[in-house]
Amino acid sequence: MLTISALDTSSQRSRRMALMLAGLVLLSGQAVAAESSGYHLGVMDKIRVRIAQWEPTDGSFKSWDALSGDYSIGPAGALSLPFIGSLEAAGKTPEEVADEIGKRLQQQFALRNLPSASVEVSQFRPVFLTGDVQTPGEYAFSPNLTVLKAVSLGGGLRRSDSGQRFARDFINAQGDVSVYDTQRARLIARHARLSSEMSGSSEISMPQELEKVPKAKELIDSETALMKQRRDRYELQLKTLANLKALLQSEVESLNRKSETQNRQLEIAQQDRDKIKGLSEQGLALSSRLLSIEERTAEVQSSLLDIDTNILRAKQQISQAEQDEINLKNDWEAQRVKDMQDTEAELEKLNLQIGTSRQLMTEAMAQSAEALKFDPNGRSTTLRYSIVRDDGTGPKEIAANEGTSLEPGDVVKVTSELLMQ
Repeated sequence: MLTISALDTSSQRSRRMALMLAGLVLLSGQAVAAESSGYHLGVMDKIRVRIAQWEPTDGSFKSWDALSGDYSIGPAGALSLPFIGSLEAAGKTPEEVADEIGKRLQQQFALRNLPSASVEVSQFRPVFLTGDVQTPGEYAFSPNLTVLKAVSLGGGLRRSDSGQRFARDFINAQGDVSVYDTQRARLIARHARLSSEMSGSSEISMPQELEKVPKAKELIDSETALMKQRRDRYELQLKTLANLKALLQSEVESLNRKSETQNRQLEIAQQDRDKIKGLSEQGLALSSRLLSIEERTAEVQSSLLDIDTNILRAKQQISQAEQDEINLKNDWEAQRVKDMQDTEAELEKLNLQIGTSRQLMTEAMAQSAEALKFDPNGRSTTLRYSIVRDDGTGPKEIAANEGTSLEPGDVVKVTSELLMQ
């Protein structure tokens, strides 16, 4: 891009304008020009400088070949030119540098007219790739360069000579993790159900570990239905035992009343026996009648013995029912505790298995990041891009994606990660 900062006298304006337009074509070259929208030069940028001066005496351009050429901006951000010396360039636009070159030359050589300088970016400062790429390092920047294009320059994602083996290891470990995660979700739901049963709650709260798990609600609903079924069966058994005790208690009460009746009958029979016995001794009653009274008395006594036996048997059954109720409650609590211990042990084992499988996945990705392509839904893994960019106020890391446009000097970080669930 050619910038003309000074013009000669107005008498030859038309002729000079035509000649200057011709000079623009000659000075354009084949270098890549920076956009005039505000590209700021930086360290490691290479620029092409061309300088020309209008000679009004003969109406021609004079090229400053001794100063024209390609220059690099040094580590300190300065540009070193013959006769001019060090010129601060980092952070400035090409137009600003061109203006400064013209002014410096005019002052240095006491020129009447300001030389016209053109500054073009011939090679942008490179971009850098780091992380999970096949060939990290420094790569030339070109306009419209994106993260994906830069990763392609670096050979794509990191892979090893044994990439297929690592991909196979990744697939196997990923399959194991998927199975273990499903089992773990069921165990967590079971653990929540057992906690609710032990606390006497009629509902199961959603565990925090299942909040982001697919179909977590279905798992909790299933465990809730199971909990209700088990509790209903337990309460039905308790109710059955309670009804049995009530029935036996009624039987005991009925037998006690029957025993009272039989005791009264026995008392009457004994009184009749004593009277008949006295009359028989006096010869006033037949011995057969006395025998009949004795038989009746014996029958009542036998009936009383049967009643007492039945009362004892009923009381024993009541005691057995109470013992069964106690055993049922103890078994209920003991089974909950045992189930909880078994569930926690299975969870601990699964967590170890999941950790091992994830380590295998991490190792596979460490050897070949292309293993990520075997996780098409991205449920287990993710590829993160970020850019470290220095805008003059210090380097800052910003999130990026494959379509993010790069600027010269950017550092692209590629990281493959496992998603922890």
